[in-house]
Amino acid sequence: MTHTTLPFAPADAPRLEILKDAGMLTLRMTGVWRKDIPLPDPRPVRDALAATPPPATLRFDAAGVTAWDSLFLTFCRAVLALAGERRVEADLSGLPAGAASLLDLASKVPERQGAARKTRHAPFLERMGDLGLAVSQAVVNLFDFVGDVTLACLALLRGKAVFQRSGLVALMYQASVEALPIVSLISLLVGLILAFVGAIQLSQFGAQIYVSTIVGIAMVRVMGAIMTGIIMAGRTGAAYAAELGTMQVNEEIDALRTFGFSPTQFLVLPRMIALVLMMPLLCIYADLMGILGGFIVGVFMLHINPVQYLTHTWQSVPLANFWIGLVHSTVFGILVAMAGCYRGMRCGRSALGVGQATTSAVVTSILAIIIATAIITVACNIIGV
Repeated sequence: MTHTTLPFAPADAPRLEILKDAGMLTLRMTGVWRKDIPLPDPRPVRDALAATPPPATLRFDAAGVTAWDSLFLTFCRAVLALAGERRVEADLSGLPAGAASLLDLASKVPERQGAARKTRHAPFLERMGDLGLAVSQAVVNLFDFVGDVTLACLALLRGKAVFQRSGLVALMYQASVEALPIVSLISLLVGLILAFVGAIQLSQFGAQIYVSTIVGIAMVRVMGAIMTGIIMAGRTGAAYAAELGTMQVNEEIDALRTFGFSPTQFLVLPRMIALVLMMPLLCIYADLMGILGGFIVGVFMLHINPVQYLTHTWQSVPLANFWIGLVHSTVFGILVAMAGCYRGMRCGRSALGVGQATTSAVVTSILAIIIATAIITVACNIIGV
């Protein structure tokens, strides 16, 4: 008879003793066998089962086990699997009655096909094909959404669009008045930064007065619209995606379709109208706040006469730049509203889907703003404005 003791500390920790006698391998287990306490290593049991000659019977002696949970069953299950590989007969009579019955039940019920998680590495061509199908389906969904929005706009022009007018007023308030604090702060700081950077270079040539030109043209032509668009993408576009995504999860959009309402007219159209109408106003406000930031640097840092600074700004900024900025802001309003609503309408049926839709709405809006800015800039350069 051989006796192997595997000590573990502390005193209530699980202990495992391996006893070999006349072709029988006995596992004597004592202590607390729970998941919050490290279990003994099953490798000595595997080595004992692999000995030559192998044991004929495996017996459990769990009389000293004071407490156990599912991890105890997992350990016994692993030992039984090792015994099965060596064709060693197992005797479960020494286990607690509940554990023995559960292990016996687990051995009799076959594993459901496909229940185990399997790692599969798809070939490169298969992954590229799946990517192509996903991209093509995304393009189809996008054009389908754009078509629905176009039909909703045509219904609006004919006076047949169905949506809540009171809800439109609330959306306009959310997209304008409630956005003023963050637009004020960001635009003022952008104007300060532009003026400060320009002042460092222009002061070397004694041309500090042209700081007003840099800030005025940059803010009015493109920076005011871009900063407003990005702010509204992270604020209002994300809110649209979250609102519509939550409605999708709660099946409210399906309920609208059931009652004969068009979700695009009832939900998307008022949000687009609100953002398209409010974005040019916010852009004008952002332009003024950016010019105010440059004014602060020019007057208090460069000691330029306030009247001279404002007069030079008015004279050096062509009116065409103002209209170009308004075109930017209007286009950005359409893109942000459509991106937020599209991601919300295509949201999944879970809370995770709402979070992903919100994130995708912000990323899509910012990407669309950058691409639209490049296109408008090139177009303005071609027509000479």
